[in-house]
Amino acid sequence: MKRRSKNETSDAPEAGEPFRLEDFLPYRLSVAANRVSRQFARRYSESFGLSIPEWRVLAVVGRYGTVSPSAVGTWTAMDKVKVSRAAASLVTRGLVKQAQDPNDGRGRLLSLTRKGTGVHSGVMPLARELETQLAEGLSKQEWVVLNKALVKLANRVVETEGADAAGGPD
Repeated sequence: MKRRSKNETSDAPEAGEPFRLEDFLPYRLSVAANRVSRQFARRYSESFGLSIPEWRVLAVVGRYGTVSPSAVGTWTAMDKVKVSRAAASLVTRGLVKQAQDPNDGRGRLLSLTRKGTGVHSGVMPLARELETQLAEGLSKQEWVVLNKALVKLANRVVETEGADAAGGPD
């Protein structure tokens, strides 16, 4: 694979230049993601009392109907413990039900309750509204380029780190 020159790929510093955390791409991505997550969390926490992990579990279960906790972990990039705690909290609150997986005696499957479906339906417009507000800060072309770049970057992480990196850090 041909390596690109610095000018072709980014403004990444050359070896030997002083390291600046504020210019380090993983740090910048993390900061941006954390700020967006916290902004959104304030909205759904105030309205529905959900934590970030709970919202993510609710979103995945709402999308797929019935899913295993490990599938939720893959889709949300959360570790098993975080998924388990969020799912247990949602079960306790009556938003999610947990059943034994008929294909795996030890496995569990998660699905929304009627109450959970109502909360899911209430949170989704908040998610769309935030995404729209974020998109308004960019041109249509910039929004498309950003989304394509994020997909490429995620794929690159998987290429360089293997399947364990597919979910990513949380």
